[in-house]
Amino acid sequence: SFSRTAVNVSSGCETLVSNIVMAVTVLVTLELLTKLLYFTPTAILASIILSALPGLVDLTEAYNIWKIDKLDFLACLGAFFGVLFVSIEMGLLIAVAISFAKIILNSIQPGTETLGRLPGTDMFCDVNQYPMAVETPGVLVIRIKSALLCFANEILSEKDLMNIDTTGIASLEELYDKLVIHGIELAITNPMWQVIQKLRLANFVNKIGGKVFLTAGEAIDACLPTRTGSV
Repeated sequence: SFSRTAVNVSSGCETLVSNIVMAVTVLVTLELLTKLLYFTPTAILASIILSALPGLVDLTEAYNIWKIDKLDFLACLGAFFGVLFVSIEMGLLIAVAISFAKIILNSIQPGTETLGRLPGTDMFCDVNQYPMAVETPGVLVIRIKSALLCFANEILSEKDLMNIDTTGIASLEELYDKLVIHGIELAITNPMWQVIQKLRLANFVNKIGGKVFLTAGEAIDACLPTRTGSV
């Protein structure tokens, strides 16, 4: 398959119709030209493939992948060497396995952003990305940046809290208990309906006093007048 792809690329093929032409050509060759081509030296066949092979290797694109995402580059290398030394199937399997590993790593290590309010608005943005964003004294607003698969290590979110599992709920309860000891309130804003349903079933919404809001601004306005510290 790799050699046929190389020849197709070097011949200028652009659509899947080339596969039909190739299949017909192979069939005619097997039926009518086998005896004629039987004694063709293997070196000649190899030279055809090797001369076409460089067209399948795009070093510039590989370098761009390396600059943008190292794990994507690792998947690219895995696919390349898997196909080159084993088979097409093995190369694809390696690339898919690395891609799945990347997704899992991103989901269990989501990362967070500290948010501040843009002056004169009710919008909250990452204070590192937008230096003009102002943090509210006595309030810490955190947003989870990842929305993949599960939230085993996540705590709370200003938005984009897409789903949560039992481990995530346990983490929230542990966080809440620690905050209560220090006299700090916990509020959750803009969770998806799946999340709020699970939190209600786990009795967590009642535990935090129903402090679930649509926006961070509403949460801050509701918490500031009644407590000295909020999260």
